[in-house]
Amino acid sequence: MADKLPVWIGASRRDLLEFPGEARRRAGFELRAVQRGESPSDFKAMPIIGPGAYEIRIQTGGAFRVFYVTKFDEGVYVLHAFQKKTQKTSKRDIVIGQERFKEAQALHGQKTI
Repeated sequence: MADKLPVWIGASRRDLLEFPGEARRRAGFELRAVQRGESPSDFKAMPIIGPGAYEIRIQTGGAFRVFYVTKFDEGVYVLHAFQKKTQKTSKRDIVIGQERFKEAQALHGQKTI
């Protein structure tokens, strides 16, 4: 199976690039594993974002998260990247993930015939 290319939705790439160095490096390593069809080292399903959505969890000098979807053949859709500041994921971050999940679905729909 060929590696899936990343498809950055919204500001997800810019937001990930703003992570501190170690968190950014680990996020890249984990996303690379996902592109190869492997599981990240620490992740969980995020059905509240959308069917097939997952969250990469990074702990390094803080809690960082990356929402993504792999169920579409053309790539790994990176929906949202953010620093988590409380135990529970904020409503704002969930809403951003949900909106970008809808954008990914729309993009996927445009690529199918």
